[in-house]
Amino acid sequence: MLKALVHSLVFVFLTLLTQIGGLAYLLYFVIRGRVPSHRFPKITNLLVFGLIYLSFSAGAALTAPLLGREPLPCFGAFTDSSIQMQSPLYCLLNRHYVSPRLKSLTFALADHVDARHPGSITLALDAGFPFIEGFPLLPHPSHDDGRKLDLAFYYKEPNGAYLPGVTKSPLGYWGFENPKNKANSACKKAAKTLSLRWNMEWFQLFVRHLELDRQRMATALKWLKNEGRKKGLSKILIEPHLARAFSISGGIVRFQGCRAARHDDHVHIQVSG
Repeated sequence: MLKALVHSLVFVFLTLLTQIGGLAYLLYFVIRGRVPSHRFPKITNLLVFGLIYLSFSAGAALTAPLLGREPLPCFGAFTDSSIQMQSPLYCLLNRHYVSPRLKSLTFALADHVDARHPGSITLALDAGFPFIEGFPLLPHPSHDDGRKLDLAFYYKEPNGAYLPGVTKSPLGYWGFENPKNKANSACKKAAKTLSLRWNMEWFQLFVRHLELDRQRMATALKWLKNEGRKKGLSKILIEPHLARAFSISGGIVRFQGCRAARHDDHVHIQVSG
């Protein structure tokens, strides 16, 4: 009974984390049950599951475009694209799928920033899973249809040198840009209410002391608000103090509210259906 519960929890966890990981685990479990245990040492268990999972992921990359979702580039070093995932981890977890419309818009944004500021790399964070409309990409309940994508900020060294493909945080998230004046915080009165607006103090030990590249940020945000809207962009989520700092307030630029995650470490964009 306990083993069944453990296997069920592993299946649920892998499904919620990667969407297809649970199915890979089921197939592994079937294979594992048909082979004598002495032929399946622990290292072999990991290798077999890893091989099955990678095969499923490769299959998803081939079949998802037939169903309306396309993967964003994982390894910029092997392409000439000016956009790539912030980390291969997002690809390993199958969290880099978007609709064709969002993919086209994102490539256009990256090309524009690179044209204005040569050598620029636009980094994508969480997007969506490859299959099933309405399947949430936790912890983002709204990333469930391939039409939403988080973009990392652009950064530079304290001496002013741009850092291509680099973020303050190893994950791209939680390297917050706090308002200089705490009175400008959009949620100062709601800080103690139940919400997903975590400050992640413990994680700040892993955050590098980098500065925003304000030129590239301004170029990207203004393009998104103006040209992006013409290409189907329906919403940009960013903290109000940053929207004001880059003069993009209003229109499709919105505040996500005080119960949602902070958006002063990344930009959320989404296209209409």
